[in-house]
Amino acid sequence: MKKIVSIILMLLLTSIVAFASSVKPLTVKDAKTLIDKTPNLYILDVRTPDEYNQARMKNSVLIPDYELGKRLSEVPKNRPVLVICAVGARSKPASELLVSKGYKEVYHLNDGLVGWYRAGMPIER
Repeated sequence: MKKIVSIILMLLLTSIVAFASSVKPLTVKDAKTLIDKTPNLYILDVRTPDEYNQARMKNSVLIPDYELGKRLSEVPKNRPVLVICAVGARSKPASELLVSKGYKEVYHLNDGLVGWYRAGMPIER
């Protein structure tokens, strides 16, 4: 009986930790609110350098998705992180990588920079 209770408690604890440390997908509206209300937000752009040079979100930092694994130390663990790409396809796996490496507050922009731009939000060129 003690063994069963221990197993159930372990599963419950694992579920709670996984839920607390999961990637939080954001709409453009939610991302704008997060940016406005979180002065220490780290905006991580995982697109290519060419894409980044064409247009980018203000205050974003470029680390292409194909370099992220070896450049994780450049992403601060003590700040919330918003991960963006062009349309959301690369930011989600990049966000999941961060969570798997112990990052606690990770968001990704569902529609990427394209959705951001289409919603009339500011970009830099």
